[in-house]
Amino acid sequence: MEVWPVCGCLQYLQLCFCLSLLPVQTLPLFDLAGPPVDVRVERAGKTLPIAEVPNLVAGDRLWIHPAFPADQTARYLLIVAFMRGSTNPPPDAWFTRAETWTKKVHDEGVFVVVPQGAEQAVVFLAPETGGDFSTLRSAVRGRPGSFVRASQDLNQASLDRSRLDKYLSVVRETAQNNPKDLHARSELAARSLSIKLDPKCFDRPMDEQAACLTQHSDDLVLNDGHSQSVVGAALNGSGADLIGALSSTRQAGGGVYSAYVGAIVDTARILDNLHTAQYQYIPALTSPHKEQIDVRLNNPPSFHNPKSVIVIALPPVKATTLPPLRPVERDQVECLQKESLVLPVEGAPLVFSTEFAHETVLHFDADKGQSIDLPAIADPARGGYVLDTHPLKELQLGNEVTGHLRARWGFEEFGGPLFHLRTAQPAKWSVPAEERSALIVGREDKLHLLSPSAACVDSISIRHEGKDGKDGKDEPLTWKQTKPDQIELLVPLVASQAGGLTLLVKQAGLANPDEVPLQTYAEAGHLEQFTISPGDAHGILRGTRLDEVSGLDLDGVHFTSGTLTRSDDSDQLEMNAPNAAATVRLKPGNKQTANITLKDGRTTALRTVISSVRPQLELLQKSIQPAPDSPAAIQITDANEMPQYARISFSMRSKVPEKFARNERIEIANDDGSLHASLTIADGGLTLQDQQTVLANYDPQKAFGASAFGALKVRAVSADEIAGDWQPLITLVRVPALQKVECPPNAIDACTLTGTSLFLIDSVAAAADFSDKVSVAEGFVAPSLKVPHPAADGTLFIRLRDDPTVVDRAVLPVTTARP
Repeated sequence: MEVWPVCGCLQYLQLCFCLSLLPVQTLPLFDLAGPPVDVRVERAGKTLPIAEVPNLVAGDRLWIHPAFPADQTARYLLIVAFMRGSTNPPPDAWFTRAETWTKKVHDEGVFVVVPQGAEQAVVFLAPETGGDFSTLRSAVRGRPGSFVRASQDLNQASLDRSRLDKYLSVVRETAQNNPKDLHARSELAARSLSIKLDPKCFDRPMDEQAACLTQHSDDLVLNDGHSQSVVGAALNGSGADLIGALSSTRQAGGGVYSAYVGAIVDTARILDNLHTAQYQYIPALTSPHKEQIDVRLNNPPSFHNPKSVIVIALPPVKATTLPPLRPVERDQVECLQKESLVLPVEGAPLVFSTEFAHETVLHFDADKGQSIDLPAIADPARGGYVLDTHPLKELQLGNEVTGHLRARWGFEEFGGPLFHLRTAQPAKWSVPAEERSALIVGREDKLHLLSPSAACVDSISIRHEGKDGKDGKDEPLTWKQTKPDQIELLVPLVASQAGGLTLLVKQAGLANPDEVPLQTYAEAGHLEQFTISPGDAHGILRGTRLDEVSGLDLDGVHFTSGTLTRSDDSDQLEMNAPNAAATVRLKPGNKQTANITLKDGRTTALRTVISSVRPQLELLQKSIQPAPDSPAAIQITDANEMPQYARISFSMRSKVPEKFARNERIEIANDDGSLHASLTIADGGLTLQDQQTVLANYDPQKAFGASAFGALKVRAVSADEIAGDWQPLITLVRVPALQKVECPPNAIDACTLTGTSLFLIDSVAAAADFSDKVSVAEGFVAPSLKVPHPAADGTLFIRLRDDPTVVDRAVLPVTTARP
């Protein structure tokens, strides 16, 4: 058993932890089965199993039955206690005592009624001792706030655990039975259950994805949007410092914060403060199924003094809060004819992970005033409620109906979201006017089909007309529904000839597909214009069917075809010159003729107007000057990196035009444009060395602030706002201040690196190949970090978070820690 090896008094926890007493690895597991308890709740003459009851109210009659085996030897006293707030001790009458070893309790259970004014209900299972009932009752009455808080935390932790268990079940079952569906099903389950999903897992080989999706599982639970998560509570206030320190240790998860560490540490704090020589209190997570509450413990009960009292929280006593269930898309339209209809919903994870919502149906009205209730089953792997529509085959339904998701949330009726539903009908499909001539043979084109029946489409295929005029072979197409009345599909015509074709649109529930006749065209290339500026290495040719263009000649310069893109129903083809110098002699404003050569050997002429000159600069040299008071521990090894506290000086030569104009400016920005600065001669940021060369001095931290990082680029902008091409300048990295390394006398245990802003480190190692690296967790806030033993001269190798591709060195003083 591994233990925390340090002790410390922390004001947030209100007790002095001797952490060696708390086995960390067992805290979050809760893998020990405790004694199950059967519970039913009666309210207003209706009885429900405990799994379907999200909350209790005053007057509820509870039947509680300890489900001990017939050969149970340890005698447990069952005590049901109600509480009414942290500062108001409950009266003696709110405690019910039952001896579970008696035949009456074993066979019949006990009945208790929720008293008026109660807010929490707790079941205690205590080993029989002399004065056991009075001792426990005195503990609850003496410290009601502690038991109120423990009840609240255990309730929320149990609900969070139910979501996590359901998500892990989906991932494992899918990985075993349908591994190809793991990506889609795990994303839907994560959305349904409000679970954090790492998209990088899908970049791994298929047989490794499931393990990646379930690693650090306790850290996956997000706030469910329905109630206050224990995770949020644990991370507020000064307790965040404790959690940050614990999460960086190997025993507490190697830098990954566990949602249950916070809840369990908090509950352990409360209950540990209450132990006496006779009793200690251990928390239990609950997992209700029907009327049985399965109890899971993280510590084995003790039958020696102090004996263990198992604390089981029942649902809170409060007014019912209905789940905020909503459609994934407000305007989504579903088709009633689909055999397995899924209504995508989100916003209420407990609908998918518990039995609180029951008797769920989709209610709608058919023709002739007939009401229909289709049973609905919540399936997180499919992202919503699944309905079996087979009973609708014999019914007469209108073209459009509105379905209302209805259920019971505990004892309350629950009216969920509304859904727009359509039925499959033979439909007339139309194509937008601007796309009616868009199908060009020799390539793949995108097409849109419009119809109110779009939601009912099952498949789309294409039928080419055969050479003899008869129908040819059907080919399935890739498509998706983009709007309630619109389908988007890709039509491959690479090997086709111009002429007619037919789309076959198959709807769910209909035997025959809808036929949509279309015409394809062999489009001749249409040239619109060629745009280039003097000194540019490439220009842009616009038109249609530019895939047929092989080259262009303009004023003695030969351009070759490059990247082809399509925008606004026209093609754009990049035409590349041998180099930028080849186009310098072009004169802005001149009207010239470009000769276009097609791949089939044909040539055509195109009138061209030369655009204005775009300024072009050549980066000559750059120099980094660290600030006088900058930390010197980390040595930046890459000439293309600079720390955020340094200044940069660089020189640039004007290539186009030949002279650098005094009203020209130089802009510096990052890739996304969120950081941007301008340097001019007027503001002192630029200095002319001669008429062609300019020197620039720049302080990124002063201009962008201490949080700026990443690659910076530079370009010239002329006085009439014509911008040149961006070119890379430097990569800005933030550097932590490292102080020292303290190592134990032995060479086995890790050393401790201290400093500030250690979260700026991606990883640290003693070996240059990083074979012994230590990674720094995201959100790391501690002032020290465990690292390998450095070299004799105190050298460590550092990868900074802002640019982890570069290895830097740090030379630090090394001291020896006291044993």
